[in-house]
Amino acid sequence: MTVLWWVSVVSLLAWVWLAVCHGGFWRTDQRLPRGGDEPASWPSVVVLVPARDEAQVLPVSLPSVLAQEYPGRARVVLVDDHSTDGTGGLARELAERTGGLELAVTTPPPLPEGWTGKLWALRHGVGQAGDAEWLLLTDADIAHRPGSLRALVAAGEGHRLDLVSQMARLRVAGGWERLIVPAFVYFFAQLYPFRRANRPGARTAAAAGGCSLVRRSALERAGGVAAIRGAVIDDVSLARAVKRTGGRTWLGLADRVDSVRPYPALGPLWRMVSRSAYAQLRYSPLLLAGTVAGLALVYLVPPVAAVAGAAAGAWWTAGAGLAGWAVMAGTYAPMLRYYGQPVAAAPLLPFTALLYLLMTVDSAVQHWRGRGAAWKGRTYPRPQRAE
Repeated sequence: MTVLWWVSVVSLLAWVWLAVCHGGFWRTDQRLPRGGDEPASWPSVVVLVPARDEAQVLPVSLPSVLAQEYPGRARVVLVDDHSTDGTGGLARELAERTGGLELAVTTPPPLPEGWTGKLWALRHGVGQAGDAEWLLLTDADIAHRPGSLRALVAAGEGHRLDLVSQMARLRVAGGWERLIVPAFVYFFAQLYPFRRANRPGARTAAAAGGCSLVRRSALERAGGVAAIRGAVIDDVSLARAVKRTGGRTWLGLADRVDSVRPYPALGPLWRMVSRSAYAQLRYSPLLLAGTVAGLALVYLVPPVAAVAGAAAGAWWTAGAGLAGWAVMAGTYAPMLRYYGQPVAAAPLLPFTALLYLLMTVDSAVQHWRGRGAAWKGRTYPRPQRAE
């Protein structure tokens, strides 16, 4: 028990540091900034929707985009990325039935080497956007509630931002979604504390790919989509590129933006995480080993120490483990409340963390087997650097 005691104390100290000193990552108060003056003349906007085999979700998401009321010029460009399920035709039908913003459906040339499919589609869409001052990059599974587009542009203009990104509220209808989805956003915020990312001059930069409004001039200054053409984690790469070239970025949780993609079983959720987890670690075995050790120390040691210490009558060990577990659960509770889930589920976070640990290892195994980051029938073994 002596070793477990010391390890549990280190874990507890790590949680105290995370809770107090790590950018307030656990707080959920970073919402779309208000209070700035609305523009006297609203800038033009083009909404870019890259879509590949999205016929299942498009009837729910696309009408919400087309129905956006915006005081200035706005239109939608859906880039049909060589779908095989009739995505492009369905989009045109939905536009005819819905009305609202003008929709153009376009198809990019064949995917060249060194590009990910989504970024190649976005590059093509940017080329179709004309002289629009703002580009809203939004995924095909993202639904926008009324007023979303106007609020995004108002935040960008009123606060002189170059990138305004919202983490869409993911679906939490099924049991596995309730267990895994809030933790997914919690872990993302732990990697990229929103408050720190929103601080001008801070090294931390991040965005959420499902909803990112970017000023066209800032995107061009950052080198355009080509600057991140091989990035699997394209949203974070975009934020870094904009911030590195002097742009101001903002990231927060959404109130009017929702993902409608269902994850009814563990398998789809597993693939969602594992397809990019090893890319997040820059394909480094050393970073993988450090991440596995870190996850075990921070998330698994507290419950093990609490249970094993109590069973052996080692109450100091049990107390240290229980204290670490309590701090962990306390930092997770705000995210559960944001997702409308019972706070009583917070102590289950170590089990969810174990699943994420296994997903990360699986991501590395798939890479070593040559399967890389697979998505929508494409495999990206390793991102290519832009020249």
